[in-house]
Amino acid sequence: MRFCPWYPLAEAAARAPVGEGVLQLRVVAGLVDYPRGKSAMVRYVHASDARAAAAALAVTGGGALLCRHLEFEAGARPAAVYAQVHGEFVRRFGAVPRDEAAACEVAP
Repeated sequence: MRFCPWYPLAEAAARAPVGEGVLQLRVVAGLVDYPRGKSAMVRYVHASDARAAAAALAVTGGGALLCRHLEFEAGARPAAVYAQVHGEFVRRFGAVPRDEAAACEVAP
């Protein structure tokens, strides 16, 4: 598995692939604190249309984020790749990525 080079999330509508895919988002600068370390990663996404998902994320506040997408080889299974990279992140850093945790919080 190989991710493409990073690009601004604002450019995702033109750069992310159409169709099923996996996206990785990170902060432009600095690191985010997690229970077992620091990482620039803030979200992993598996979507039936990676371009549409990335474009929607850009509209909802991704101005300070970078994005990259997985470049799949023949026979690749995007859902399995997502499960692998997301699971590795949680095992290593002790929590889901920051933006996923924020999306799950319920306002009082």
